[in-house]
This record gives sequence, C-alpha cells and structure tokens, in this order.
Amino acid sequence: MRRVLSLAFVVFAACDLGAAAAGDENLLDRCFTPQALAGTAGELKSLHTHTKLDLTALRQEPLPYISPVPQALRGSIRSVELPPGEKLIALTFDLCETSGDVAGYDGGIVDFLRAQGVKATFFAGGKWMETHQERTAQLIADPNFEIGSHGLRHLDMARLSGEALKDEIVLTEATYIRARKSLLGRQCAAPGTAGRPLPERMTLLRFPYGTCDAGSLAAAADHGLIAIQWDLVTGDPDPHRSAKAIAETILAKAHPGAIIVAHANGRGWHTAEALAIAVPKLKEEGYSFVTVSELLAAGKPVIAAKCYLNQPGAGLRLARSHRGRSHDVTFFGFVH
Repeated sequence: MRRVLSLAFVVFAACDLGAAAAGDENLLDRCFTPQALAGTAGELKSLHTHTKLDLTALRQEPLPYISPVPQALRGSIRSVELPPGEKLIALTFDLCETSGDVAGYDGGIVDFLRAQGVKATFFAGGKWMETHQERTAQLIADPNFEIGSHGLRHLDMARLSGEALKDEIVLTEATYIRARKSLLGRQCAAPGTAGRPLPERMTLLRFPYGTCDAGSLAAAADHGLIAIQWDLVTGDPDPHRSAKAIAETILAKAHPGAIIVAHANGRGWHTAEALAIAVPKLKEEGYSFVTVSELLAAGKPVIAAKCYLNQPGAGLRLARSHRGRSHDVTFFGFVH
C-alpha cells in the first residue's frame, strides 16, 4: 500500500498534466546549442559578494495548486528499499548559495552526466537559480534531470519559524516557477509539439546543511515537498579528498536504492573526475541511474524522524562567519 501511495503521489506531483506540450523532451536541444551547454572554467569559482533578492516580486508570483505530502511520505527520506533484483541508484547534487556569495556552476559534472546519459536530481537554492538563470533554464529543460528545492538562501531551517521559514520554502518555489515560465516563453519552446511536459512545480526539498526539526519537516510537507536526505556522502566539499577517494567511497558504499549527495556549485572538489571513475564501474555492476522521484516510485522509502548525516545523534558544527559572508558545516570532515 505504501509503495502504491508513493508512486501515485510522486507521478501526480512531478508532472504538469495540464501543460501544452511546450515541455518537449527535445526542448534542451531546441533551445540551446552544444556550445551554450558546455561548462566553462570561469563558472566554477564562487564570488564573495552580497546580492539581494527581490522578495516582494517573488511573493507576488502565482503558485499552482499544492497538495500536501501524504502521511506515509512525511519525514526525512534517506534511501529506498527496492524489490529484489532492482539495482537503481540516485545521484543528487546540491546547488547552494548564501546571501553573502554568488556560488559557481560545475559544468564538468553536468557535461559528463549528459554525455553518459545519466539521470540526476539537482537541489537548487532559490538565490542560485536567480543568479544562474541560463544554467537553471538548461537544467529544467533537460529530460534526464530533476530540480528540487534547497531553500532560498541556504539558511538553517531548523532555526527558523513563522514567515522566515515560509519564505525559505515558498519563495524558492516561486523562483523555479519564474524560471520555468521564462523558459517556456522562448520562441524555441513554442507550443504545438508532443512530448514530456515540464514539471509545473518542485516536489522535493533538501534541507540546507542537512538539518531539520519537526516544524521545518511539517512546513515542507504541508507545502507539498518531500524531504530528501541521503545515505551516501561523497565528502566532495573537502578540497583534500581526491577524485580517487571520492570514487572509492561511492563504489564501496553504493547499494540498490542509495541516494548519493554531492555538489555542483563549484564547491564539489574533484567530483567530475570522481564520477568519471565511479559511474562506468557502477554501470558494469548493473546499476541504473534514476531521479529521486523515480527512485521513490520504485520502492519503499526509508524514512527517519530527523535529519542526520550517517546515524542518529551524529554531531555537526555550523561555522558561520561573524559577518555572515559564508555558511559552512562540518560533519566529521564533510564540509558543506
């Protein structure tokens, strides 16, 4: 019963069933040249600069109908139990950005995934989507990629309540809707061709820093967002971890139904090189790569009542600069 419920909710929530076929599977190729899609070295670097979001404009963005998350899917989902013989795995990449910086874009990761035909889920911050509008449009247009929420400004939602918490959830949704609307307004996306409709809204959320509490979990679920954690940590924000070490971690801990966390905002050191090692070997072992929503629909989610790294009670340290220029988190060497 639980699997049927998850399948029905995810399929219904992930698709814009009323959309004209402007979201064709060929939308990526029709709207972007290979040269435009290719990542550049200059995009990797993050810039320490304060940029403000127009919160008033975001609050005025009309939101689609939102169905709350069913009770069976509430909580922090870490992995999925799959039927025997199914070897599915979900690669996920965080696109974090705080108020005190403009984060990067790791085109090497995205280019590799596209070249290999590998599906993935990107958890994008609202501010990141606003400062990377063209890259956001490309990710939305890609039929192999899924976009989830990573909060508006990468704030610790476990420390928020009321309107502040609502803004981080709802206004991130507004940035996605605005990006989708802009993409579908392009001439290359003119309606009239059959194909995959673009998701009307995001249905997944990853809490910044991997921290949550009962209030933030409930707020996300009430807004129709399934909370997605992970159970395989690459440790890629640590600049001292080599590509070989990251790849060995993935290969040693990979299992059917795993959700892998990495970063594509320029702070995942050596991640692209590590994927080039690990992905072919996982394919050889019989694994198929799917989006998180597809993984949820394929089995029974493993749900925890709280967010944590590897085990309940695992310590974490939020290190915030006195001027709020950056937000880092360390979980036993995992720096976010």
